[in-house]
Parts: sequence; structure tokens; C-alpha cells
Amino acid sequence: MNTQKPETKDEVVILFAGDSGDGIQLTGGQFTETVEIFGNDISTFPNFPAEIRAPAGTLSGVSGFQLKFGSIEVFTAGDQYDVLVVMNAAALKVNLQNLKKGGIIIANTSGFDSKNLRNAKYIDGENPLTNQSLDGYELHSIDITKLTREALKDSGLSVKEIDRSKNMFVLGFIYWMFNQSVDNTVKNITEKFKNKPDLAKSNISVLKAGYNFGDTSETFSSRFKVKPAKLPKGKYRNISGNQAISLGLVAAANKSNLELFYGSYPITPASDILHELSRYKNLGVKTFQAEDEIAAIAATIGASFGGSLAATASSGPGIALKGEALGLSVILEIPLVIVNVQRGGPSTGLPTKTEQADLWQALYGRNGEAPIPVLAAATPKDCFDMAYEACRIAVEHMTPVFLLSDGYIANGAEPWAFPKSSDLKPIEPITNVEGMTTEEGQLLPYKRNKDLVRPWIVPGQKGFEHRIGGLEKEADTGNVSYDPLNHQNMTKTREEKVLKIAEDIPEQQIESGPDSGEIVVVGWGSTYGAIETAVRELNEEGKPVSHIHLKYIFPFPKNLEQLLNGFDKVIIPEMNRGQLSRYMKQELEINIIPHSKMMGLPYHVEEIKQLIENELSHAKA
Repeated sequence: MNTQKPETKDEVVILFAGDSGDGIQLTGGQFTETVEIFGNDISTFPNFPAEIRAPAGTLSGVSGFQLKFGSIEVFTAGDQYDVLVVMNAAALKVNLQNLKKGGIIIANTSGFDSKNLRNAKYIDGENPLTNQSLDGYELHSIDITKLTREALKDSGLSVKEIDRSKNMFVLGFIYWMFNQSVDNTVKNITEKFKNKPDLAKSNISVLKAGYNFGDTSETFSSRFKVKPAKLPKGKYRNISGNQAISLGLVAAANKSNLELFYGSYPITPASDILHELSRYKNLGVKTFQAEDEIAAIAATIGASFGGSLAATASSGPGIALKGEALGLSVILEIPLVIVNVQRGGPSTGLPTKTEQADLWQALYGRNGEAPIPVLAAATPKDCFDMAYEACRIAVEHMTPVFLLSDGYIANGAEPWAFPKSSDLKPIEPITNVEGMTTEEGQLLPYKRNKDLVRPWIVPGQKGFEHRIGGLEKEADTGNVSYDPLNHQNMTKTREEKVLKIAEDIPEQQIESGPDSGEIVVVGWGSTYGAIETAVRELNEEGKPVSHIHLKYIFPFPKNLEQLLNGFDKVIIPEMNRGQLSRYMKQELEINIIPHSKMMGLPYHVEEIKQLIENELSHAKA
């Protein structure tokens, strides 16, 4: 038995990588859940191949699951890996560049045969495990496939079925390496295969075989311990961005005493919202999988008109198809939440990679003057708060609302403390029609309150009959009107109604750093973790830099311009060609330094730090 005392670390970054069929995402997910139960803070980054089933062993078919866990606060999944676990040659070739010098490689030698080496395009079939090219790293070559087969030789399973279990061997070995228990995974396997006890038994056997291999192997001495993080007291669960959006919608329906209707068409990376919400029929949630994107939003608009809290979600290509119907929801002035889980584009683009290039689409992507409020979530757990807030604004201001997420935070996960129902803002539908009739008692369905909001009138009520449709409405009555002055008035009124939302949202806060100074980094969406980490590290080095993160993009918080005017330079890093930068230049008079990244990958902390340090050095020159 290996009795070496584990080395204590504050944080560790691991990447599991292999073919799509190697169970990489399951392995990463199980390890994430285990260390989270132990009490570590954690951030994850699942990275999928774009092809549904790329040829085995090829570079395009590599699937990865990256996670950082620590005893300190964690904001990103990490820039570089401390440990790289690869199931084949392609996984090593794709990911080696991000392994720290001296980092640990755990390689499945069966995935480095001549066929795998050719598929990974190693020159003349050279094997990196044996040609000294990895001398700068701590390499551990293990025949995981062979050891898995040995562990299950008496199981009665086929070789194909046995080989599917090799990810459990890896997981067991990593549990040993990081001083973690296999108990949670044993429990999950038992539950998952409760109707197939033989399969459960074989997976558990392989899991324990991997753990015991680490415990008994004399060739492997690296073992680590990461203490629990000091998180605020509360009841926690592991949550992804898509799960958090789903729960935010459910919570908002409950607090507003409305039934939730969710209509969508499956599209990567938004589909999991539909999957998650379909589990809540017991809470009155209605999910509808439409035949296409247009049908999905048309049904959602119908549900909203009928009195439900209605939501839909898609990614850029699907949002484009919903454009005409979005205009209809604007002119009807009904509550509707539209979630855009952004991905690489244009067209099909990079369907499994992350990007932030749909901001302009949310702001302007409709015919005519059709203003829609735009919100953006910053982290997986923040998706709950922003989904809830999108519902609140939609219902209380009678407007469709965009909520922007992206592939990084949609699929990534982190610990989330359950909020209490009493901590959530109340949501109050605008149903009061007092004073909204003529002297003769005729209903005025488009007469407005002080916030320019019309009432939400559910059909089927005697005396509340009114005309609907996409044609321009006469002020107050809602009748069809082609009058030029009326159209101008209604266009301005719809815009002013949205701009008034700035009075009903929080003032902008500074995330970290001083309230004024030389440089502030402004971000939105999933750049939060990289920016916050970079700014905190620079502050610790004595470099006063600040971070502002926007969650309300249209309209901006009313104090934003004043806050930004306290800084000499505003750096805006985005995963697009500078969409927020150009929009802010149009709306605010500030000195902006844009930076773009469009690689289908999130920003690294070091990239942000380098941007800031370059500007600091220019100021000194």
C-alpha cells in the first residue's frame, strides 16, 4: 500500500480528454460532484466536439472536461492544467499545449497504438510516450484498457461493454490521487443501474480497481489533498447554467402565481433547458417541443396572451428564425422571456463552442423599431438570478425580454447556494384596469400606467374583449391605425417604456478594485471569471485596477456613465468583434479600448492580465 503523505494544494486544474465515446463528460461530472460534496469551490468547462460522432481517435473527435477545484474562491476553470488525463494520442496532441511545464500526464497506452498515432497525425507514427518528447512533464503511462479488462474478466460482459467502463477505472484512480472517496459515485452507479444490477456491479468493480491501483502501485507517488473551501453557510448543489436558467423560470412562475409554459425547438447548446424543465410537470410546468423555431415562439406568444408566464430559448440561428415573431410580441406588448445560449457563428458555425457574438442580434435583430430589454448572465449560478429577473421585468413591464447566456456558462457548473423563497423579489402582474376605460365604459387595453405599461388582459373575460394582431395599434384603444402621427407616437412610447426600466433595476456596482482611477475592465456574460480573477491578482500585486460587469445591457443602469467617467481608460474584452464596445461608444461618451477573441474558447486569466499590464505600461511610458 502507498503510504506517502498527500501534498496539500490550494487549487488544482484537471482535464479529462478522449473520444466522445470514452465517457469523458460523465467522468468529469462525477469527479465534480464528489469534490463539491467534500466542500471544495469549483468551476468546470465541458468542451464537446462539433460532430455528433467524429471518427474515433481523430483530432476533431476529442471531447474534454476541464475543472478547477480549490480551498479558495474559484472563478474560472483555469488557464493551464496541473493534471492531463488522456485516453488516446489525439487527446494528448490537442491539449498538451495547455499543460503546465512539469505537469502530470496520465496516458492510456492502449490509445497510442499505430492506428491512433496515425489518426492523431503524429509524424511517421512516432509515439510521444516513448520518444522523450514529454521529458518536461511527469508522465505516467498506464494500460487502462488492459487493466479494465482484467478487472472484469469474469463479469460475463462482452469486450465492447467492458471497454466502455475504462472511464470508471480512470475516475477511481483520480479519486485516489486526490485523496477523495469513491462512495458518492458508488451511490450514483447503484441508483442509475438499479434495474441492471450486473452492470452496476461491474462499473463499481472497475471504479474500485482504479482506486486500488493507485493505492498499490509503487511507480506512482504523486498524491494531493485540497482542503474544503470556506464558502458561506447554506445548502449547496452543483448547478450548470442551463439548469440554473430552468430553475429561475420555475421560481418566477411560482412567485408570480402563474403557470410556466416553455416552448422550444432543440438546438445546441440550449436543448438542456427543455430537458430540465420537462422534469417539473409536478409543479405545473408545461413544456412543448415544436417542429421548428417559428412554431416554438408562436406557441409561446399564444401562451403569454393566454395568461401564462411564457419562455423560449435557442441559439443564434434559431433566434434569427424567431425575429418576425419577436416583433409581434413587441407590438402586442405581452410578457415573454427569450433565452439565447450563444455559440460560435455565423450560420452553423461552431455549434459546440462558445462565443458572445449575438449581442447586436438581441439589440437590433428585428424589422422596424422593436426595442427589447437585454440582460446577460455572468456565471452558471448567476443564470438563476438573471432568469428570474428577466421574468420579473417581462411581467411587470409587459414586454419581451432577452436573456443572453453562452456555451461556456450553459454547460459549465459551480456550487450554488439555494435561495429562500422569501429572499426573492415579488413578481406582480399588471392586471389592474382601473381608470382604463372611457366614460361610456369601453375598455382601453393600451392605456398605460405611470411606467407606460398597459394591463395584461387574459382572454375569456366578459367586457374585456379587444383586438390583437401585428398591425399598428391606435393609442389606448388598440384598434388598427394607419395614422402617421399615431405610429410615431406609439413607436416612441414603446421605446420610452423600455427605457423606464432603468428606474427599476439596480445601480451598477464595481465588482473589485477602487471606485475610480486609471483603468477599469468592463465585461459582460461569461468573461466574468477571467476578468475578476485577473483584477484581483493585479490588486494583490499593488496595481489598482477595477472591474465592472454588466448584467443589464439595454437599458444600461442609470449610474453607469457617471461610474465609468471616474476612470481614464475602459478596457472591454469580448468574444466577438467588439459589439459591446461599439454599442457603448454609441450610447456613452467614454474612452474605450476594445479587445476581441473569437476562437470558440473562453478568455484566460493571463490574457486579461496582459491586456491590463500593456495599458499600464503605456501610461508610464
